[in-house]
Amino acid sequence: MSDTATMASIARLVPEKSRVLDLGCGDGALLDLLQRERGCSGYGIEIADANVQACVKRGVNVIQLNLDEGLALFGDASFDVVLQIDTLQHLRNAEIMLRETARVGHIGIVAFPNFAHWPNRLSVLRGRMPVTRRLPYQWYDTPNIRVGTYRDFEVLARKNNLQILDAFGLQHGRELHFLPNARAGTAVFRFRRGANASG
Repeated sequence: MSDTATMASIARLVPEKSRVLDLGCGDGALLDLLQRERGCSGYGIEIADANVQACVKRGVNVIQLNLDEGLALFGDASFDVVLQIDTLQHLRNAEIMLRETARVGHIGIVAFPNFAHWPNRLSVLRGRMPVTRRLPYQWYDTPNIRVGTYRDFEVLARKNNLQILDAFGLQHGRELHFLPNARAGTAVFRFRRGANASG
């Protein structure tokens, strides 16, 4: 997710001067934007060598780490905001990492391809897995190890006692609040641990 309008929508959810942890930060573009335009500080977590080097070139603090190994090196509430932008669908331990996001940050923000977007539904009705701008891979070479929908995340959040603070779909850089499960290629959620969360 690198287009400017999409990054701006995510960035506006992050309060100014926040301490941010960006999980699966890629080349560091979003964290760089947050540092420059919102006065944020923090770290990116990334596994790919080329992306780690790109972060360093941008002046973004980066830790090379496999997210499937967890976030044990970070204490509870050690960041204001933890981002998972186009990361959740690549993780083997997506539910655990979601809980870890809520543990490590006061606020969590996730964005992921919404498999229930209407062109995807149409493709499946025609008997084929979708190939779209947001899901650009064939079924046999995709890096996504799971697919989910806007509604699926709502259910997962309730199951894990996460309080959703804001939710919308993104399509061509526009925020969609009406029928986002069908109308948007990207699902975006801002959340925190619920009052009954343990740990």
